[in-house]
Amino acid sequence: MSVKLGVPSKGRLMDKTFDWFRARGIGLARSGSEREYSGEVTGVEGVELVLLSAGEIPRELAAGRIHLGVTGTDLVQEKLVQWDQKVRPLAELGFGHADLIVAVPACWVDVNTLDDLDAAAAAFRARHGFRMRIATKYHRLVRAYLHEGGVSDYQLVDSQGATEGTVKNLTAEAIADITSSGETLRANHLKILAEEPVLRSQATLFKSRVAPLGESERETMRALQDRLGL
Repeated sequence: MSVKLGVPSKGRLMDKTFDWFRARGIGLARSGSEREYSGEVTGVEGVELVLLSAGEIPRELAAGRIHLGVTGTDLVQEKLVQWDQKVRPLAELGFGHADLIVAVPACWVDVNTLDDLDAAAAAFRARHGFRMRIATKYHRLVRAYLHEGGVSDYQLVDSQGATEGTVKNLTAEAIADITSSGETLRANHLKILAEEPVLRSQATLFKSRVAPLGESERETMRALQDRLGL
């Protein structure tokens, strides 16, 4: 048996994760071609690298199929019910920063807060006969945020593609989405509500609370965490 470490399988998130581990004396490398989803780990014995999509890593951690995984805070909290009973954050990695925000058309000059949004939603329903639609991929987090903020007269619609385009395409009146710079929102004539975001996310190393650990895996985990300074 070995300690399984799940890492995003491609792109900037994978490269930055490899850099973070390398800076702490742990080498991660993809095995063979880019179509292979396994890799090699050097610097500590008994660790197996598993390359997965960032969206798969929360479920694999919660199912106990991997012991450690690097993914966004947003994905863990959205995909896992009672996430903190299934995984434990070990370290924020300092990259992959993004905020989950609520944005409305820039021309809605009187809508800047959640109270404003609640009033606009009520007026929208009275005028159109159906609830204001908010497009998002983050239903669990956004629903809890709007409930806490006192917004009630809305419906969440799933956005399969680019969420920012749903308002322009008339499939939603507002959106809730991840943003890092806000440039795409501005390009689509949207503005972020002047509130704390739904969630501030970044790439984080999580540990599964349910993955089985024998004595050898426990020793490997201790050695890895010591090497990483955790």
